[in-house]
Amino acid sequence: MKNNQPTLAGQLRTLPWKQIPVVDRSRTRGHGREEVREVKVVTVDGLLFPHARQVVRIHRKRRRTGARKWQTETVYAVTDLTAHQADAAEITAWARGRWTIENTVHWTKDVTFAEGAGQVRRHCTPSVMTALRDLARATLHRAGWTNIASARPAHSHPEAVLALHGIR
Repeated sequence: MKNNQPTLAGQLRTLPWKQIPVVDRSRTRGHGREEVREVKVVTVDGLLFPHARQVVRIHRKRRRTGARKWQTETVYAVTDLTAHQADAAEITAWARGRWTIENTVHWTKDVTFAEGAGQVRRHCTPSVMTALRDLARATLHRAGWTNIASARPAHSHPEAVLALHGIR
């Protein structure tokens, strides 16, 4: 849930979070920072979000390694799944797994392939170029490459591309 919906955001902030137990607490270190996450899940009815059944609150505290000051952030997610369909542990895993997509797909598209810097703007060309980049990324992953940035130079020669696709 983004803050571009202020009425819903206010409604989510005023839920009785103090009475709701923490269902997941984790402390991680990596990428030059330390992070503490607390996740709470509550069943709801009558929110301004149609068909909402559960709300997730993720409260994050993070700081750069060695720093004294913590930065805090609280985000909310809304789902139409009931507690029977998705328990708190599943919702927590989904929230954490979202970054897998961000880090593997979006980072590769934005940084490795510089998709945002593309100059093609006419007709269907942007969509075609996106599809070709996705095909290249998927092909390299299927071939066993985990680092697409290092795989690209190894497969930039036409002979290597044909071999990668099993044509030669």
